[in-house]
Amino acid sequence: MTTQANVDTRISEPDAAQISEFLRDHPDFFDTHQDLLAELRLPHSSGKAVSLIERQVQVLREQNETLKSRLLELVNVARENDRLSGRMHQMTLDLLAASSLVGMLDALEDHLRNEFKADVIALHLPGLSETQLHESGAENLVVNETLKELLPTPLCEGKPQCGRLKQQQLDFLFKDQAAAIESTAVIPIGHHGQGGLLAIGSREVNRFNPCMGTLFLSHLGELLSRMLQKHTAG
Repeated sequence: MTTQANVDTRISEPDAAQISEFLRDHPDFFDTHQDLLAELRLPHSSGKAVSLIERQVQVLREQNETLKSRLLELVNVARENDRLSGRMHQMTLDLLAASSLVGMLDALEDHLRNEFKADVIALHLPGLSETQLHESGAENLVVNETLKELLPTPLCEGKPQCGRLKQQQLDFLFKDQAAAIESTAVIPIGHHGQGGLLAIGSREVNRFNPCMGTLFLSHLGELLSRMLQKHTAG
């Protein structure tokens, strides 16, 4: 039989959420109840009980290590971005210095292979003459519905695509070199690839992956669009 005293006790007992909220609202609670700090014991992962203060120190150390790790990661990313920016700047200068389409594309290939560690490079460009295609080593590009279905990300969404591609996609982009490619970056040149496609292939599976940033690749596509207009106008 439940007594009124038992009911009152159940009602008055705070739950974990209420205790947690109380301690947040009264951060100085243990200043006036320091005897509790010596009495409280918390389970440790090793199985040994530790005091609240020891546990707080442990938590702070773990948080500190996590913050240090994140900071180091941010510093490394910043350094890599700085190096990437420098390489991009030099490549832009060399592309601008080229006096012909072939010279510009030679400079592009040189930078992609030597500075950006590309294994295979394929250019698909629309509207070039047979002579220009032969001299530049580019493939003629005709964008139709079939091709949009094959490469929807660069041609329909207008975004670079990174990662492992289907065999049919690799065969179109890299022709007889497709078998060697493990990961790829496909860059639309101009709006939705109207100016062409640049495909950069790697023999490394994780060299290009769907999680990597594509800002640099988008900038490269915009740069090539302007440069191609300059060298193919007229």
